[in-house]
Amino acid sequence: MKIRRALATAVAAAVTAPVVLLSVTPAFADTKPAAQTQEKQSKPTIKDLEKAAAEAQKAYDKAVQAKADALLVLRETLEALDSTHPLAVAAAAAEQAAKDADTAKTTADKAVIAAKATLDALPADAPEDQKTDAATALSEAEATAATAATAKTAADTKAAEADEARDDARVAAARAYGVFGTAVDDALAAKIAADAALAKAIKEAEEEVDEGEDCEPENDLTAEVTGLPTKLVAGTTTAFSVRVTNGSDRRMDEVIAYVGVHATDKSGLKDTGKFFRLQWSSESSPKWKNVKDDYIDAVGALKPGARTDLKMRLTLDKATPAGNGVAFIAADFYNEDGSCGGTPGADMYEFDVKAAGSKPGKTEDAKPKPSKTTKPGGNGHTPQGSASATPATNGSLAATGSSSATTSIALAGGAAVVLGAAAVFVVRRRKAGADA
Repeated sequence: MKIRRALATAVAAAVTAPVVLLSVTPAFADTKPAAQTQEKQSKPTIKDLEKAAAEAQKAYDKAVQAKADALLVLRETLEALDSTHPLAVAAAAAEQAAKDADTAKTTADKAVIAAKATLDALPADAPEDQKTDAATALSEAEATAATAATAKTAADTKAAEADEARDDARVAAARAYGVFGTAVDDALAAKIAADAALAKAIKEAEEEVDEGEDCEPENDLTAEVTGLPTKLVAGTTTAFSVRVTNGSDRRMDEVIAYVGVHATDKSGLKDTGKFFRLQWSSESSPKWKNVKDDYIDAVGALKPGARTDLKMRLTLDKATPAGNGVAFIAADFYNEDGSCGGTPGADMYEFDVKAAGSKPGKTEDAKPKPSKTTKPGGNGHTPQGSASATPATNGSLAATGSSSATTSIALAGGAAVVLGAAAVFVVRRRKAGADA
């Protein structure tokens, strides 16, 4: 069996900063260190990766617990803002004062009407002192009504200000909780990447038969997905394709593609990957085969400027819970002269998972994150061992709509509980649709 130096994903970042790791990157530096000691130090060992994976798991568990604790605080805060909180007490008092001022104004207005009616009812020959008294009573009633109107305006203003202050507190509480949700998202992304880095490093170690020279990153080797929609529905099969391109001016004797799919439910706490089945086929090997260990060995050799397309088929069991997922795509190569390398990074394609029977609505093809350093060009690339550059589709999943995924690997986005009708209303009205 030939030596295969598969891409070791995110090893350096997984060791140094697992919490902020958002994508998969190769285990080799952009430039080769001059000293052998520096080279060895720059490449983490399996023990290092095991430690990084454990730390990432610990950080994720801690983030999940912090989010749960924050949820309790949020609930208590929202309940207090409806009852015992000082802002709630102030708002209730201001509202009552506004009601009392309104009642006083209504009474004063009625008194004016009554005084005017009394004055108008006096006969023309009524005594002057009686007319004077009636006119004085009307004047006093109008003055009282004017004072009541001013008091009502002031009370209404205070009530509105008190209500707004309480609304602001609700929004602030919801925003504070959102920070913990983001922390869970980042920690989960780091955990997935660290686990993937460890698994791939172990696989490399098993396949390594000699030390050889270190693999080099190859910007001109690219792997690109087309036709993978941003929304998938449980109980359906989605077809897409992976195009591997040798944009360099040298032959690559053996090219291997990496396609890994990860997913969780909406809470981000439950891995739902067991409900997924990923298969591939090519023109040279048209029979559908299951993807094993996330590697596809059927690419073969690629001449300079050549490319090949792999047909992919992703099936979601009907029992797949709604949630979110990502597909990681990369490629690496090995030459008979011992040189080897791979794409500088593994691109991440996000997608939403809808429950069985759902309508995906408007969707679009998933876009890679981060963007490729170099993209395969259309000029001078000769299809090799490829059926078509256009991926097959099942139904309309690959052709309609746009993804609702809004965060990097948004596997834990979305609130776990209803925050209360008042808070939701405030957030939508005053934050113009921002995520609460």
